[in-house]
Amino acid sequence: MADEKSNDGALMVAENADIGLGANPRVVRVAAVDWRMQPGGYWVVGGQMDSGKTDLLQTVAGLQPPARGTVRLLGCDLAELSEPELLKQRTRVGFVFKGGGRMFAEMTVAENVALPLRYHRDLQEDEALDAVHALLHLTDLDDTGPERPERLAESMRQRVGLARALALKPDLLFLDEPLAGLAWRHRQWWLDFMQALANGIPQMDGKKIGIAVTTNDFAPWQGRKVSFALIRDRRWQALGEQKELPTL
Repeated sequence: MADEKSNDGALMVAENADIGLGANPRVVRVAAVDWRMQPGGYWVVGGQMDSGKTDLLQTVAGLQPPARGTVRLLGCDLAELSEPELLKQRTRVGFVFKGGGRMFAEMTVAENVALPLRYHRDLQEDEALDAVHALLHLTDLDDTGPERPERLAESMRQRVGLARALALKPDLLFLDEPLAGLAWRHRQWWLDFMQALANGIPQMDGKKIGIAVTTNDFAPWQGRKVSFALIRDRRWQALGEQKELPTL
C-alpha cells in the first residue's frame, strides 16, 4: 500500500477524475478534476446549487468512487483498496453534511458525537465521556449533550456534526456548505474555527488539517488566506488565492 510520501505529502490527490452522481455514477456531474490537498491547505469550492459540489466532496472523501480517473486518499488509490482498508482510510477523514449534519434523532447530542469513538475505537459510553465533553466544549456546545438534536437550532445541529467529524482527530475535513442559512455571527464562528483547524490546534494534537468547504457564495472568504476553486458547466477550475473572485 502506498503512503503519503508517494504524493509528496499530499493528503488527497485527484487526477483527471470525473465525478459521478452518487445514485448513478454513469451520470458525470463534474469532469476532469485535478486537485491536490496538502496538510493545512484550506480550499473553498464554489458553484451554483446542483452543480455537483456535494458529489465532488463525497468522492474525494472516499464515500463514493469516481466515475473515471484516480483519487488517492492519504497516499492510497481508493480503487485498489478492499472494503476494510477503505474503512480504515475513512477514519482519518471527517465529513460534515449540510442541513444539520445528519444526526440520529433517537440519540442524544452526546451519543451522536460518541459514535465514532465507540464504533472505531471500541470505547464504552463512559470511556468516551471525557472526549465527548471536550469536543462539545471545543465547538461551543456545552450543556447540549443530553439534548435531542431536533431540539437544537439547525446552526447548532451543524456544530454537532462538526464535533462528531472531529472525534477521531482527522487529517482531512470536508464540509458541505457549512455557512448556508446562518446568521452573520454564526458564520464568523465557523470561519474563525475552520482557519484555526487549518493552522493546527492543541485539541487536534497540533496537526494542520486539510480542509475543503463548498459554497454558493465566495464573499464570506474574501480576503482570507484560502485557495479557491470553481465548478461551472460541469468543469473544475482551480483559482488559487485570488483577490477578485467570479460571481457564482
